[in-house]
Amino acid sequence: MESPSVPTDAELHTLAHQVAGDVLRQKLMLVTAESCTGGWVAKTLTDLPGSSAWFDAGVVTYSYEAKEALLGVNPRTLEQTGAVSEETVLEMVSGALARFGAGLAVAVTGIAGPSGGTLEKPVGTVWIGWKRRGGYAHARLFHFDGDREAVRRQTVAAALEGLRKALTD
Repeated sequence: MESPSVPTDAELHTLAHQVAGDVLRQKLMLVTAESCTGGWVAKTLTDLPGSSAWFDAGVVTYSYEAKEALLGVNPRTLEQTGAVSEETVLEMVSGALARFGAGLAVAVTGIAGPSGGTLEKPVGTVWIGWKRRGGYAHARLFHFDGDREAVRRQTVAAALEGLRKALTD
C-alpha cells in the first residue's frame, strides 16, 4: 500500500474550510481532544476567521493524569492498553463530548517520534476517534510514515477527513 503524501498547510486549510462549512450547515459546535498533535487540529480549525461560531474547545492531554482529569479517561484503561490504543481514544472522544457543549468531537493519540515507539506500537502509530452527540464513538488505526512533522501533519489531515465523513454519514 502506498503511503499518503504529507499534506501542505494549504491542503490542511482547505480541509479545515470544508469541515467548517459542514459544521455550520448542521448548526453544530466542535471540540477536539489531542495528544500527539499538540493542538494542531484545533489550530488548523481556528485559523479560519469566524471559527468561534462553530468551534467550542480544544484540549491537549499528553500525560495520563491530564487524560484522566480533563477527559475522564479511566486509569485502568491507560494501565491496561496504554495511551495509544483504541480504548483510550474512544474514551477521549466520549469524554470531550461529555465535558463540553459540542455536538461533534475528534480525538487523536499516537506516537509521532522520533522516539517512543515499540515493536507493537512503532513510531507513526496513531488512533483517531470521532463521535457525534447521541451517536456511537468510532475509531480508526493509522500507521503513518515520515518524521515527527510528517506523522503529525498526516494525523491532522486524517482527523479532518474523518470529521467530514462523520458529518456526511
